[in-house]
Amino acid sequence: MSLHAQLSPEAQARLDAMKRNSTISSIIIAILSLVLIGLLLAFVFIKPFLKETPVIVSYNASIPTEENMETKKVSTNTAQKPSAPSSSSAKVIAAMTTSNVAIPIPEVDVPSPSTDFGNGDDFGDGWGSGGDGAGGGGGFGAIPAQMRKRCSKEDRIQRLTETGGNEQCEEAVLKSLRWMKSTQAADGSWGGGNKAAMTGLGLLCYLGHCETPLSEEFGESCLKAMTFLINHGMKNNGMLADNVAAHSGCYEHAIAAYALAESTTFCKQLNITVPNLPEVTQKAGQLIIDRQHENGGWAYEYKEGAGAHTDTSIVGWQLQALKAMKVTGLDFKNLARSASRGIEFFDDKQNEDGGYGYTGKNPVGQAGFHTLTGVGVLCLQIWGKESNAGVRKGAKYIEKSFKLDWNTKDSDLYAHYYAAQAMMNRGGTEWKKYNELMRDEVLKNQNADGTWKDVGQGAGVGGAFSGGGQGQFYRNCLATLMLEVYYRFLPSSAH
Repeated sequence: MSLHAQLSPEAQARLDAMKRNSTISSIIIAILSLVLIGLLLAFVFIKPFLKETPVIVSYNASIPTEENMETKKVSTNTAQKPSAPSSSSAKVIAAMTTSNVAIPIPEVDVPSPSTDFGNGDDFGDGWGSGGDGAGGGGGFGAIPAQMRKRCSKEDRIQRLTETGGNEQCEEAVLKSLRWMKSTQAADGSWGGGNKAAMTGLGLLCYLGHCETPLSEEFGESCLKAMTFLINHGMKNNGMLADNVAAHSGCYEHAIAAYALAESTTFCKQLNITVPNLPEVTQKAGQLIIDRQHENGGWAYEYKEGAGAHTDTSIVGWQLQALKAMKVTGLDFKNLARSASRGIEFFDDKQNEDGGYGYTGKNPVGQAGFHTLTGVGVLCLQIWGKESNAGVRKGAKYIEKSFKLDWNTKDSDLYAHYYAAQAMMNRGGTEWKKYNELMRDEVLKNQNADGTWKDVGQGAGVGGAFSGGGQGQFYRNCLATLMLEVYYRFLPSSAH
């Protein structure tokens, strides 16, 4: 007879539970060991193929006083090694790409028209559908098609030759950008006064050639210009003008806001993080919407009431800025309604002959003709009114009445800044005729150092783009933007 110890049911249950727990723990330990081994092997074999995202510039995101601002050291492992933008505008730029060129170009089929493109009446949206998502810019996020086509030298040269430009146009633009870079102030600005407007125009010239903070030659200069405007907006709750109480304040703010909106679109889609860029851009754009005059225009000093001065020149910059804001994908309240009211402002500003006036239907200044016609035509085009009778009449007026003869009364570069865009957007024979009077006249009047010759204040044109200093810089920006029109905007048949 053998004796066997018998466990009680409760003890047997506890023993079985301990066995199960021991088995589960063993399995978990085995799995974790395998995962750890796998991670170690992956680290050993994959590390050589990984490239660490560079921190180009360090930045304190708060808004320090001028006395406490200091430049941080630069750290980068790319071929491009920009220094901090300035002692008053140090930022962190996180470039989420290993490319050493301005922008990686995807395989996207965007048609490039010949010089026979368009019939003059089929102009599309002008900036793509915008927004932040699929469809906004084809295969490259929300970047509109015409922005993408700026970003490859081969594409630019192809578009130059197919739309009436030539390689001399590209060379002239590069010479001008290099001169701008050489004259930029340490804080990233340009201009003796109206620095926000001048810096905005300079930045638009860079962006028009697809120069971004990642560009090898102009990246640092581009970044410095951006951060100058960002810092200005951070200090003034989104207001970018040096002095909004001056008549020029509404121009300054809109031009600078336009430049920051384009910067936001590029940087967002290229995964370049510029702290406070989206925030300042959003505030600057909303300010334009909120400060619109009750008559649909915008006034000096962004004033309200019956005594405020509104005109087509002011409205032109606000509508260009708002169109660029739309493309960013940022959230703006009443943007579409504001743009619609702005377009309506032009309704009673067009003369029977097709020319657009200043505060009414009559010409302004000494030129004796409607120099602001391009403003009205361009604004209607970019806001979906390309088939409007006013656009057709305005384009015919430009074709008939506009001339460009350097250093004479027919050298109003401001008028031609708008006319070049409007006629390029029209396409067809209207653009070909305009291009014949514009292209070579601009090219032959550039100096060897990249500047453009004085147009002559005494010749009956405005003194703003005459002389040296700020007049020289303003003149250069207008001429540069005119020569970038071949690839900066897509004409009608390319949409």
